[in-house]
Amino acid sequence: MTIFRLRQRLHETDTVSDRPRCGRPRCTTQRQDRNHVRNHMNNRFLSASASSRQTRGRNNQRMGANTVRRCLSTSGLRARRPYIGPTLTQRHGHQRTLWAQEHAA
Repeated sequence: MTIFRLRQRLHETDTVSDRPRCGRPRCTTQRQDRNHVRNHMNNRFLSASASSRQTRGRNNQRMGANTVRRCLSTSGLRARRPYIGPTLTQRHGHQRTLWAQEHAA
């Protein structure tokens, strides 16, 4: 049955690729997606919600944070949160490693 449908589609459209489907129109353009990726590459700790507040979608629509997260995930990025805690020196790291090795089971 699959071969029959592919042959029929090839006969009708001269190609076997999928036809365009209906669906919700995109909120952002490809240029805006590239800008989001560039902004997050320059500032790795920029949150998706802060990024969504800075930009508008098509027709001046407000863009949601999940839209930005989806845009970043398709590019292989994830929104990051900055580490909040004491900064450790190399000496601290070495001492923590020694402590962990001594207390390993």
